[in-house]
Amino acid sequence: MDLVDPADLAGALELAGYLPDPGIATAAFLALRMRRPLFLEGEPGVGKTALAQALATVTRSRLIRLQCYEGIDSRQALYDWDFPRQILHLRTADTADRSASEASLYDRRFLLARPLLQALEQGPAVLLIDEIDRADDEFEAFLFEVLTDNAVTIPELGTITATAPPVVVITSNRTREVHDALKRRCLYHWVEHPDFGREVAIVRRHLPAAAAQLVEDVARAVARLREANLVKPPGIAETIDWTNALHMLGASCLESPAAQDTLGAVLKYREDLVRVRREFAALLGE
Repeated sequence: MDLVDPADLAGALELAGYLPDPGIATAAFLALRMRRPLFLEGEPGVGKTALAQALATVTRSRLIRLQCYEGIDSRQALYDWDFPRQILHLRTADTADRSASEASLYDRRFLLARPLLQALEQGPAVLLIDEIDRADDEFEAFLFEVLTDNAVTIPELGTITATAPPVVVITSNRTREVHDALKRRCLYHWVEHPDFGREVAIVRRHLPAAAAQLVEDVARAVARLREANLVKPPGIAETIDWTNALHMLGASCLESPAAQDTLGAVLKYREDLVRVRREFAALLGE
C-alpha cells in the first residue's frame, strides 16, 4: 500500500479497526518509511499490540508474534532442531553409511523455525516482539544482533538473510528499563491512554449497539479510575468489557447497583475492588 503521509496511514489504520492519535500515526509512518523498528512503551492496555495487528492488515503482511517472558532464549525465539525426528531418522537410516546418516541429521527439514526466523524468511511480515521488558538483558543483546543485520547464521546451514526485512514493533509495559543499545536503533513512542473522545469512538466501534450515554459514562468513569492511583489502572480493553457487561444487563447509563456489581469487568485486583466500592461515589462522580 502506497502511504504518502501520516494522515494517510491514520486513515488506513482506522479502516483496519485501529483509531490512532496523530503522534502514534506519525511514529508508525516513519517506522515504515525509514525501515526502523518501532519501540512502543506505555501502560498495559493502551493499544500497543493492537497497533502491530492493524499494521499487518494495512501492509497486507503476515503478523508474527514473539511473546517475551523471563528466561526466553534463542531456542524459543529463533530456531531449534526437531530432536525426536532426528533420532527417528538416525534409527531408520542405512547403518552401512553411518557418517552420511549423521551428517544428514542437520538437514533443513529437521529445523524448527521460531518467530524470529519465520519473520526473516516469510516476508512480508510484521514482527511483534511483545513485552520485551519481561525478558532478561542477555536476550536483549541477542535480539539486537538479529534485528541489526536482518540475518541469522545457523552453524550447520549457513547464513539466512531476509529478502524482505520485516516491519518490527517492540512493546514494553516498562516493568523494567530496556537498555539504550536497543532503544537507540528504534523509533520510540510513548503510548498514552486515549483522550475521552477517542476512547468513546473506540468503544462505539467495538459495541455499536450500546447506548451512547452508557459509552460516555463508562469512558468518564474509567478516566477517573486511571487517576486514582490503583494497583492496576484499567486499559481500553477494560473500558470495552465494562461497557459490554452493563449493556448485556440492559443498562443505558452508568448507575448503581449495576455499576458496582460489574466492577470485576474493569478492575482485576482485590485491593482496587475494595477501595473503589468503598469510595464509589467519590471516584466515579455519583
